[in-house]
Amino acid sequence: MPRRARTALIGAATGVVLLAVVWYAAHYIAPVRAADASILNGFIDLTRPRLDRLTTFIAHLCSPNEYVFLAALPVIVALVRRRPRSAVMIAVVLLCANETTQLLKPLLAGPRDPIQWVPIGTASWPSGHATAAMSLALCSVIAAPPRRRPMVAAAMAAFAVAVSYSFLELAWHYPSDVLGGFLVAGTWTLLGIAGLSLVEARFPENAAEAARPRRASFSVGEALAPVGVVTGVAFVLAALIVVLRPHEVVAYVRDHEAFVIGAGGIGALGLLLASGLTLMLRRT
Repeated sequence: MPRRARTALIGAATGVVLLAVVWYAAHYIAPVRAADASILNGFIDLTRPRLDRLTTFIAHLCSPNEYVFLAALPVIVALVRRRPRSAVMIAVVLLCANETTQLLKPLLAGPRDPIQWVPIGTASWPSGHATAAMSLALCSVIAAPPRRRPMVAAAMAAFAVAVSYSFLELAWHYPSDVLGGFLVAGTWTLLGIAGLSLVEARFPENAAEAARPRRASFSVGEALAPVGVVTGVAFVLAALIVVLRPHEVVAYVRDHEAFVIGAGGIGALGLLLASGLTLMLRRT
């Protein structure tokens, strides 16, 4: 079995285990349920009319009607790059990840802690919007030319996190729903990579190219640099907000400590999945 396929399968198995752990904790471990609700309260308390207009626009980018057009882009890019197998794999991953989430919602519905006036149903885990955003982000990395993957990974991870923050501010989901959606997307992406690696090893399109040893298209530092830039920009923006409104920010953080930790965790997971995939595809 090719090394990449083996690594991807191990990653996918880990994703399935983490999905089970997150689901059980979010529904049946009282402190986790309370933390989930507390983090969501922090997002809800950010609600402002102007912010709502922005977050509504961003969140709806991954609603079905708009998402169809976005999902076609990585498939088209792969075809333009003359990678038909990758195009098929990307289409399968996008379809299976999003359909899996829709199947899991009613099957895994369970008790959640109520949030103020928010009518979130019991069948909300995992989030369809988070699954859609992250699967699009990861498939965009696969479709991109090798040298462009680090930049695409950072940009698309930021997109997936922005979509997730937006619908959390709108109170469409619990934060643990986002984690579930990200993990579904990551698991299916790894399964797709494993399948494609096995097919290419068994039926190489170009025998001479298949015999050539894989070489790194970019260094580890180059792979992680764009992610570092995105993280740095986020810190700068946060610092700017603190400078402009120090008293309000300090008071908000003091009253919403769980929100700060939860929002940071969602952002970190998004960047981790995208940068990890970039490193896996470093050798072409």
